[in-house]
Amino acid sequence: MKFDNILGTVGNTPVIRINKLAPAGIELYVKVEAFNPLGSVKDRLALGVIEAAERSGALKPGQTVIEATSGNTGIGLAMVCAQKGYPLVVTMAESFSIERRKLMRFLGAKVILTPAGLRGTGMVKKVDELAEKNGWFRTEQFSNEANADMHSKTTAQEILRDFEGGPLDYWVTGFGTGGTLKGVARVLAEKRPETKIVVCEPDAAPMLSSGIEQPHNPDGSPSASHPAWASHPQQGWSPDFISKLTQDAVDAHNVDQVLRIDNAAAMRWSRELATQEGIFVGISSGATFAGALQVAAEAPKGSTILCMLPDTGERYLSTPLFADVSIDMTPEELEISLSTPSGHVAPAA
Repeated sequence: MKFDNILGTVGNTPVIRINKLAPAGIELYVKVEAFNPLGSVKDRLALGVIEAAERSGALKPGQTVIEATSGNTGIGLAMVCAQKGYPLVVTMAESFSIERRKLMRFLGAKVILTPAGLRGTGMVKKVDELAEKNGWFRTEQFSNEANADMHSKTTAQEILRDFEGGPLDYWVTGFGTGGTLKGVARVLAEKRPETKIVVCEPDAAPMLSSGIEQPHNPDGSPSASHPAWASHPQQGWSPDFISKLTQDAVDAHNVDQVLRIDNAAAMRWSRELATQEGIFVGISSGATFAGALQVAAEAPKGSTILCMLPDTGERYLSTPLFADVSIDMTPEELEISLSTPSGHVAPAA
């Protein structure tokens, strides 16, 4: 298969059946967004918002693009901007993994770190400050309709195609910008109304399920961190505010259930997907999969569930997800290394 450039490879990610980890009587599938060229679902967003801005004329040739990101959107934007020739500046809280900032810089982006204590709202405010000062183009991923539109045009259509003629009882996702949620949920609501939409969020940051409203500025943007938010390791999921796109999906009654996922479950199921199914994904994917298993435990026998897995595990090498993975040989590996060809341990010298 030939492509004119790397951007043609965005999307068309595989849906994979879960075999060992699926409960008996449940058809459980995952959509593995790590198959996007830069390893995450945010490659779709990045391409969608840039090309929409080009079509509208909002983005001028050679203009600098700026965005606030936990990493994956910035990495996707770095790919798109590198191919299209736009300078890119991203702001990112210093608490996010170092792999992400290195990848963005490797792709040519400039990364401006903001204090961890200022959280996601701090990243966004820095973007506003720099964009206004320099006349840069803001992609505004948390409110840009082109984000959700891209998922309606690609992710949702792929799901409809892959489950055409068969059941799809539940679709399980997390939320960050809300683009995947809004874009896919509205299509499923129209084309597959029998499919229940299940949204997962960190147990430490239950913004959707808390019943507490997000503080807003007069223009509708978040004015401060959500009162129910607390720090959590599920990077890319649940910034410290509810985005406009996420709220749109809720207001449209396109969310049937919200599940709270604890950090231990997110870590566990990311590891289990790797060791039991050979699927290498990050913490937020483990969290979404944990949610899918909760759904499966209560779903009628014969139900079909599709779970979104947002990104690759390589984004998390410096995080607690890999804390127990040794860089040196383990005792078991040392024993293997000292074994003779017959399988007996060689005597000590």
